[in-house]
Amino acid sequence: MLQLSGVNSYYDKSHILHDVSFTIKDGEIVGLLGRNGVGKSTTLKSIMGIVSPRSGSIRLDGKEAAGLKGYQMARLGVGYVPEDRRIFPSLTVRQNLLLGMKPGERKKSKDGWTIEKVYHSFPHLKERDGFKGGNLSGGEQQMLTMGRTLMGNPRLILIDEPTEGLAPQVVEIVVAVIDEIHRAGVSVLLVEQSMEVILDLVESLMVMNKGEIVFQGTPDELRGRPDIIERYLEI
Repeated sequence: MLQLSGVNSYYDKSHILHDVSFTIKDGEIVGLLGRNGVGKSTTLKSIMGIVSPRSGSIRLDGKEAAGLKGYQMARLGVGYVPEDRRIFPSLTVRQNLLLGMKPGERKKSKDGWTIEKVYHSFPHLKERDGFKGGNLSGGEQQMLTMGRTLMGNPRLILIDEPTEGLAPQVVEIVVAVIDEIHRAGVSVLLVEQSMEVILDLVESLMVMNKGEIVFQGTPDELRGRPDIIERYLEI
C-alpha cells in the first residue's frame, strides 16, 4: 500500500531524514521506534504532506504521492493522528468528530466509522459529548483526536505517540482501539517510544536513529537484538 524509497526531508537547512526507505503492506500494522528527536514525527509528516521531501519517492497504491498536500492525502484515504492532537478547543466533542468526516461520509455503509461507533470504542467521549475540546483531559483529547481521524474512514492511518503522557488505564483503551483498527483491515504506521506498547501490537517494526532506519524486522527479531535495544532505544 505504501512505499518510501530514499526519502530525504529538511527543516530549512537542517537535514532530518536520510534516505528513508520502507514498505507497508495492505492491512499491515508497522511500528516505528526511536528516541526523541530522531525523525519519527518528520517521517509521518513527510508521508502526510505536511513536510515536503526534497528527494525520494513516496508511493501510495503504486502511484507517486510525494509533494501532495495533507488534504489530498486525506482524500486518498490516509488518516493522521498528530502527537500534539490539534483538536478545536472551542468546539464540542461532537463538533470535533463531525469535522473528521469527508464529504459523502454520511452515506457510507454501516461498516464505516460513525459517532456512535467512536463512542462505543471511547465511552469517555460519549460522556463528554457536549463538552468543549479545551475542557477535556489530556487522555480524553487523545481519544478525541483518534476518533476524529477515524471518522474519515481511512485505509491507512499514521499515529504519532498516542500513549505519551497518558495514565495506564487510558493507554489500555487507546491500545485496544489501535488493535481494533488493525483487525478491521486498516493499515497502520504507529510511532512510539514505548517498546512495551508496540511489541505486542505490530507485525513488523523499524528503529530510527538520527534520521536513518537502523533496524527492520519482527518484534521477536528485535527482542533477540539487545545491542540494538541498548544502543538506540534505552534511555
